Amino acid sequence: MADARLDALTSWHADWKGLRVAVLGLSVTGFSVADTLTELGSEVLVLSESASEEYERLVPVIGAALEIGPLSEVPDALREFDPEVVIASPGFSPFHPVIRWVQDAGIALWGDVELAWRVRDKVVRPDGAPADWVLITGTNGKTTTTQLTATLLVEGGLRAAPCGNIGIPVLDAVRDPAGFDVLVVELSSHQLWYLGQSSRAAELYPYATVCLNLADDHLVWHGSAQAYRDAKAIVYRNTRVACVYNKADAATRIMVEEADVVDGARAIGFDLGIPGPSDFGIVEGILADRAFLDDRANSALELTTLDDLEQAGLSAPHVVQNILAASALARSLGVEPDAIGRALGAFRLDAHRIQVIARHRGITWVDDSKATNPHAAASSLRAYPGAVWVVGGDLKGVDIADLVADVGPTAAAAIVIGVERAEVVAAFARHAPAVPVFEVVTGDTGEVMNRVVEIASGIVDGEGTVLLAPAAASFDQFSSYADRGHRFAEAVQGWIDRGSADDAGGSPEAH
Repeated sequence: MADARLDALTSWHADWKGLRVAVLGLSVTGFSVADTLTELGSEVLVLSESASEEYERLVPVIGAALEIGPLSEVPDALREFDPEVVIASPGFSPFHPVIRWVQDAGIALWGDVELAWRVRDKVVRPDGAPADWVLITGTNGKTTTTQLTATLLVEGGLRAAPCGNIGIPVLDAVRDPAGFDVLVVELSSHQLWYLGQSSRAAELYPYATVCLNLADDHLVWHGSAQAYRDAKAIVYRNTRVACVYNKADAATRIMVEEADVVDGARAIGFDLGIPGPSDFGIVEGILADRAFLDDRANSALELTTLDDLEQAGLSAPHVVQNILAASALARSLGVEPDAIGRALGAFRLDAHRIQVIARHRGITWVDDSKATNPHAAASSLRAYPGAVWVVGGDLKGVDIADLVADVGPTAAAAIVIGVERAEVVAAFARHAPAVPVFEVVTGDTGEVMNRVVEIASGIVDGEGTVLLAPAAASFDQFSSYADRGHRFAEAVQGWIDRGSADDAGGSPEAH
């Protein structure tokens, strides 16, 4: 009976009243879940180890109960509540003791994205249908591609909203009274793992999907590289129109080949080479669509040029790949090529994404603090060969040796940050011994980037680039990748204000 009731809950207008739902975590995602369910009339218990003052005040106001306390074991309050459904914030890994208890007890386990899909018809389009969903994942480039895709769709005349892992909960977009034609949903591997727990009745049927690339990341959370890959592959499940994949990344092609999609869904490839029929690529400096036109066997449509992208600061190879992927998604929804060209002319990358923050006295300072894994950092190093590379932090269980062996020798020098630096230093000693390595040993977060800039400005002789591309998470020393990038920019500006690199201090000593 319980399963039958849950399977029937696939509409905002279904009977959600009295459903006992436990919500794990009280960040922006957890609050959106609790707020939605209380509006639907469900009985909601929120459990979190901590909460902001604002959320702690608002949860009782919206009509939910709140338990703040340790979750290292199953709380008595959760057992006594006897939930019919548990909805977990994506920070809770499959190995978390509460998640294991939920699964062992046979309780339904959802993520916020599944709940949003179930109630997606709260606001519908003029034709009476809910917004189409476009799903975007990948180890790197998700947020940029999500923003790009939404921008292209809006320029093409569609009401579109970026949401999901980008920072705007999908539930907030679903409940927006303005309504949308398309939701462009960025999905992390964590959110996709939770979608993998869905019952058949609640599986997503997205309009178009993409996995941009695949490289080892979040291995501690998933438990293995294969589990991480399997979670990413869920993005293509039940795709209705277009499965976009990276021709330069065989893993994404195999995901599409293995995916159970709706009959008629097309595989659309992209890379930086000349496109074949049904692909997006580059021909003599022109970004071209050979997928969404009648005579795709013999012709192509121009989207923009590499020269135009360079003027907009969008010419780094991995950014161009993101543009091709976003263009494929937008074209699948009917956006015309001239609209794509116009939108790209005005688009600018977010802060901390391969952002040039200053050029002074021959040194170009680049903030790619968002490069939180080896794959992203490798893309940055390829865009700036010969740079002084600022690297290190919380490696999240990923072995950095392959990255250093691959692109480390192209760096002019390496400046290693992070609480634990030995693994990075050892990787350079073994795989790039000719590259000078400098360690930032201060334990004061406020001084880390000042020391980085001091060392870097003493290394560059004449003209050169200093690139912050840590290949690691920031939480060992900073509150976020944005905080890390802000502090880097502030330290650079401080050096500029002092008027001379020589004023920063003495010469560093390399290993």
